Amino acid sequence: MAARSSNKRSHLHVVDGSSSKTKQVTVAEFFAGIGLARLGLEEAGATVVWANDFDADKVDLYRSHFEDKVDHLVHGDIGKVRGGDVPAVDIAWASFPCIDLSLAGNRKGLRGTHSSTFWEFTRILGEMGKRKPRVVAVENVVGFATSHAGEDLAEAIRELNRLGYSVDVLSLDARRFVAQSRPRMFLVASLEAPEDVHDPNSELRPDWLQAPFGDPTLKTHRAALQAPPPPLTEGLSKLVQRQGCDWWDDLRVDAFIESLSDTQTERLRQMQYAKTVSYRTAYRRTRQGIPRWEIRSDDISGCLRTARGGSSKQAVVRMGRGSVKVRWMTPREYARLMGAENYKLDAARTNQALFGFGDAVCVPAVAWLAKNYLIPLAKGSMTSPELYLALEGLSV
Repeated sequence: MAARSSNKRSHLHVVDGSSSKTKQVTVAEFFAGIGLARLGLEEAGATVVWANDFDADKVDLYRSHFEDKVDHLVHGDIGKVRGGDVPAVDIAWASFPCIDLSLAGNRKGLRGTHSSTFWEFTRILGEMGKRKPRVVAVENVVGFATSHAGEDLAEAIRELNRLGYSVDVLSLDARRFVAQSRPRMFLVASLEAPEDVHDPNSELRPDWLQAPFGDPTLKTHRAALQAPPPPLTEGLSKLVQRQGCDWWDDLRVDAFIESLSDTQTERLRQMQYAKTVSYRTAYRRTRQGIPRWEIRSDDISGCLRTARGGSSKQAVVRMGRGSVKVRWMTPREYARLMGAENYKLDAARTNQALFGFGDAVCVPAVAWLAKNYLIPLAKGSMTSPELYLALEGLSV
């Protein structure tokens, strides 16, 4: 098969058959958190029929938002879940803890206390036997690709192979859908994988993610997929909450400004004395042992993180017309930047909400993946590479 030229974009095509169009796709949502994966999956047309999470604060938010539609939610340790507890579903979604894989974490990998729950997830799949789902989607941070020099990712793929799945590996940034830089990795495993399409220039499978596909000991595939939307270059200012915000006092703002580097100070001053108002986000980082605030240069939020520990919280900076105002980002802004504008937060504590959203997956990113890949794959309605190439006008 001839490789595609870099100026062509791949597309997913769904067979127009009545059986695939009417089939209801069901999902089991492992490590459900506050239910953002559910929102994306259901936006794409799937139905979540079982969910599990261990964290009481997240479970409370999940129940508060979905109200009477939570009978399927199991609160408890995944280590106590057995395959027989999970109903037969088409798709299993798993956003397992990233702490041991993240570049900002301890990098203990899949053997770490938190990220090792991946093995509990695959244990459950194995215990489901012939009832195990046709499709599995695993989501985590991009640090998964380099954890232990790539061996953790290879080991995860190898485990899914052992269960009978072929695995695709993708990278998708929430910035393609919302004003937040939030790159994430997705493993899409299938018992009946589509034929492989060689696509070295794919936006979804960049060079740094090619290693698994070149490993002859792993069973992998690359499905022909529609190109995602281009990354956004602005949009934060439209999402910033204008009322009901607790701005810092002058002393705290002065301390914020004093912590900036010379480059950061110049950036702030240019926007401070502009005729228009600008909004930016800022993180507190430690540089050479000294804590400093850093302001983003663009109208995009940095990656939202959990609020535990304090220093990872993100601030909003308002500059223009001679003034500078600073405050912490609000839970509603977190929700908007995760594509969950209408999430119910009335009963949520601030740190509870920040932790729940900061540890979650972006709703429209899930919806895009489900609509263009997971659901067609579960329905068996993805076309072959040959048909895709013919539709694109390329040679085989």
